[in-house]
Amino acid sequence: MENVSMNLNVIANEIYRHQKSAVEMDKISTRYPSITIEDAYKIQEINMEKELQDGDQFVGWKMGLTSFAKQQSVGVKQPIYGRLLKSMVISNEELSLDGLIHPRVEPELAFLINKKLEGNHVTEQDVWLATEGIMTAIEVIDSRYKDFSFNLIDVVADNASSAKFFLSEQIYEPNKFQWEKAKVLMKLNGKAVQEGIGSAVMGNPARSVVELVKMLHSSGLSIEPGMIVLTGGITEAIHVSHGDSIEVEFVELGEIDLTVI
Repeated sequence: MENVSMNLNVIANEIYRHQKSAVEMDKISTRYPSITIEDAYKIQEINMEKELQDGDQFVGWKMGLTSFAKQQSVGVKQPIYGRLLKSMVISNEELSLDGLIHPRVEPELAFLINKKLEGNHVTEQDVWLATEGIMTAIEVIDSRYKDFSFNLIDVVADNASSAKFFLSEQIYEPNKFQWEKAKVLMKLNGKAVQEGIGSAVMGNPARSVVELVKMLHSSGLSIEPGMIVLTGGITEAIHVSHGDSIEVEFVELGEIDLTVI
């Protein structure tokens, strides 16, 4: 029988071990049926503190479940968030699968924030004014759960499946482009496999940042100057394997190529 006064540190430690060993685990939601979404975010925070104590650096936030279709498919009405670390950055055009279990990639837009964003009444205008620039990006997601199967609580506790991310060198001024109209074509080994448009992210990627600020506010958190926000997948994520080549063409915004090693 489940211990109602469960120790979140025990659950966090289990997830942390599996994140580090790249060995998949059973879902926590089935073993701890009374666990809440607030508990899951606390577990995420506990494990992030471990990373920071080990010398890593907190560099920003990622949003997940930002398409209305994805929200409907899992029966939720809001996105989720995770935390980004400096160690997650892919610094060249090679994606190493070391340490990953179920690697998938998806194209995103990354906002570089230069003013503090906080509170429950933030607007899209506030986000645009606080955005120094926007970069095209690829996020690598991974799940530590068996068969890439999980519910909302499981995935939040697992840092929203965050694993790695690649940012383009080019930084675009926020007002230079209609980001909801940004078109993306993703190819795997030369074959087109996904295409999408920026409006897939909550109608406009800036709304994803608005929603993040409001969600963080409920936990007394905010987006600090200098942070990156990955606003959410523009297309479905695709599974990748050793030897694959990924081409992501952001129409009018350049291309990102990654080789999987």
